Amino acid sequence: MAEVATSASSSANSSARSVSLLVVVDPVARRMDGESVRIAKDVLSAGASHTKVCLPDDPEEFARALGRRGSRRPVVIGDDSALLRAVALLHRRRELAGCALSVVPVGSALGLARSLGLPTGAVAAARAVLDGAERRLDLLVDDSDGVVLGTVGIPPVPAPVPVRAEAGSGPEGAASVRPWLRTCQSLVRTLASSRTARTAVAPGTPGPARLRVEVDGVTLVDLDQPVEGVSVTPGAAGVAVVEVRPLSVGAQASPLTASGRTVTVSGAHFRYRADAVVSGPVGTRTWVAREGAWGLTLPAE
Repeated sequence: MAEVATSASSSANSSARSVSLLVVVDPVARRMDGESVRIAKDVLSAGASHTKVCLPDDPEEFARALGRRGSRRPVVIGDDSALLRAVALLHRRRELAGCALSVVPVGSALGLARSLGLPTGAVAAARAVLDGAERRLDLLVDDSDGVVLGTVGIPPVPAPVPVRAEAGSGPEGAASVRPWLRTCQSLVRTLASSRTARTAVAPGTPGPARLRVEVDGVTLVDLDQPVEGVSVTPGAAGVAVVEVRPLSVGAQASPLTASGRTVTVSGAHFRYRADAVVSGPVGTRTWVAREGAWGLTLPAE
């Protein structure tokens, strides 16, 4: 794991904040968008009195870097997975209460970062680290000590697949695609778009489930009512917001909603998606909402 310690230059010392940062750069971010990583590091190094940059090569080195942060404020450069990894690590160490995490989102999976209010441009996100304010946020903790920052979905909805640019879609590629190849690509697209609608549903798409959903010990839906899906999201003031979508036959069935501190889902073995991670199968799982359990540096309002 490479480590680089930098200080603001003498000409910038007068404007640099008296803050010491530990910048941990996720290896995926380095591979996917090295330019954004470089820009973020430059802005952070120029704006803080002291910056230590760590370049871990794997999750183990990532964990060691965060664990050795000392009095430095941790800054993670990476995507949603890196953010989740950092929060989960600090939770396992029982250090979330006394640590304000800063994040510069870099990568292709940034939906969670956006939903939390983080800027996704390298310069804006790095400036928010330097000039922003800590905000205490709620999260969910399950009975296996896993954490959820966004939403639990049952059954797990397949994650969207990032769209890759075709050869020839950019200025450089357009000149390199031969006419015969462009014709073949056009033919493939035409054939694909002419398929019947029934092929749009991928094999293995989750179907109706029979689950018992309890909120603070009160049954919201039981096993005799098939459901299309269940979502659990951290709300405000230490409660979880639950939405159950019953299977509709004919007329559209209205979702069932409830709020509470503890949510238990049980039934036939089921899988679920917590943020970006699919887990299971499990027979039962309980989530507890924790108010203000973690701190995130967000742009000052």
